[in-house]
Amino acid sequence: MAVYTLPELPYDYAALDPVINPQIVELHHDKHHAAYVKGANDTLEQLAEARDKESWGSINGLEKNLAFHLSGHILHSIYWHNMTGDGGGEPLAADGVGELADAISESFGSFAAFKAQLTKASATTQGSGWGVLAYEPLSGRLIVEQVYDHQGNVGQGSTPILVFDAWEHAFYLQYKNQKVDFIDAMWAVVNWQDVARRHAAAKDRGDSLLLAP
Repeated sequence: MAVYTLPELPYDYAALDPVINPQIVELHHDKHHAAYVKGANDTLEQLAEARDKESWGSINGLEKNLAFHLSGHILHSIYWHNMTGDGGGEPLAADGVGELADAISESFGSFAAFKAQLTKASATTQGSGWGVLAYEPLSGRLIVEQVYDHQGNVGQGSTPILVFDAWEHAFYLQYKNQKVDFIDAMWAVVNWQDVARRHAAAKDRGDSLLLAP
């Protein structure tokens, strides 16, 4: 039985148009995200077989594959819910997301400064990767991370709450090689209600993942 399953989209393929056209959403979710789910499940089976046979020659490659596919599945699962056709703008107290807005200002100085940093981090990731806003539990602050592939260059224990997919499959059919244009457009579909819920949940967990002194 599969451990991981492909989640359904919270909207139809056309919901994010014109920022992301329906063809990209369909291919991205049904093909690329599905491949990460399959990859994670296949790797778990291969690890089980290695344990049964005490055959550890491929352990390094299998562990790397698990991190890659599982992180891809997790980040994409967040990504779909981070967007909405009715999104965009700036998080405001009047919209019920004042705590998130305050946290962004406290961590980055202003929303404009945060937006500029996440945009640059997403658009300049070398090769394939993500721009991520994460809650860092040791400091209780929000940080921007530039994630290589799906799992590299990440602070341990940080919880992603807003993710921008900067892999070419996320935009190339529509934006060609203009990654910066895609990232700029992404701000028009950010679902701040979802980001605020993730921020609140991450804060509630606090430093439970850390054995801090």
